[in-house]
Amino acid sequence: MQLNKIAGYVLIGLSYVGGWIWMDYESAISNPTVFDKPVTIDIEKGENLKQITDKLVAQNVKIKPFWFKKLAKRNDENKKIKSGEYELPVNITAPEILALFVQGKVKQHAIRFPEGWNFKQVRHELDVNPYIEHTLQSVPFEMIPTKLGISQNHPEGLFFPDTYFFEKHTTDVAILKRAYSRMQLVLAEEWQNKAKDLSLSTPYQALILASIIEKETAASFERPQISGVFSRRLQQDMMLQTDPTVIYGMGDAYQGNIKAADLMLFTPYNTYTFKGLPPTPIAMAGREAIHAALHPDASDTLFFVAKGDGTHIFSGNLEAHNAAVQMYQRHKTEVAQ
Repeated sequence: MQLNKIAGYVLIGLSYVGGWIWMDYESAISNPTVFDKPVTIDIEKGENLKQITDKLVAQNVKIKPFWFKKLAKRNDENKKIKSGEYELPVNITAPEILALFVQGKVKQHAIRFPEGWNFKQVRHELDVNPYIEHTLQSVPFEMIPTKLGISQNHPEGLFFPDTYFFEKHTTDVAILKRAYSRMQLVLAEEWQNKAKDLSLSTPYQALILASIIEKETAASFERPQISGVFSRRLQQDMMLQTDPTVIYGMGDAYQGNIKAADLMLFTPYNTYTFKGLPPTPIAMAGREAIHAALHPDASDTLFFVAKGDGTHIFSGNLEAHNAAVQMYQRHKTEVAQ
């Protein structure tokens, strides 16, 4: 009789212990582990399960280390964890954390290159990004194409303006290669569908013209008109006389205003002294500007002048252009086109 009582107490005790273990396990796999705001954890190559678990605890992720390790060792998932930087969202559970690590869904950072930026601005944006592995900071400007393995000898305008997502420790070279490949794809697509009888003979010339269009106007409806003016000037052997190329050629000497002497400055980019296109693009052109360069309007305009509101007045002859200049630019020392 006494033995039966003891056995009964033991069974009750075991059931309580078993129940407690089961509830502890259930809470370990179903309860949220991150509260208030996401937590970032960086798993280095070669780190073992204990080190990863310790990192989670140190970051105040509310896992239960014993059960987390048990979960990870089930199906040998601890051997499938991938290194990288992970962002753990609010309310994520322990199994979801483990799945994130096994699937390698690392945190994505973003870098944006806007339309109209030059390569100096692109390079600075890369250099100041703390998540990028910097390999080009000491590389001279003219050596950048070689480092990227591309054939052009000048990097300006070769990269497509866009937002690029990347993992932590991605190199600046890798990001630039992606932007270069994207530009080559867009340029090839647009070139394939270009208008007939263009004054441009190569996709690179289209890129040069597109970069000028990009800098001349932010008004999308004007781009074909701007393209038309420049295309007709090229066909008629006229100088382009576009200020953005002069500004680019001046480099750091440009302080916000173009003076009369600047228009006579000897640089390969001064389209007031040289006929034809400049030798390279002057900025990054977006798809709309590239499309406009390859689809100029069919009017007879040869001149345009800024109105001061971001748009322009277009003219077909010098007399009308001069009248527009007097109306919109009379207080300025220099005029556009």
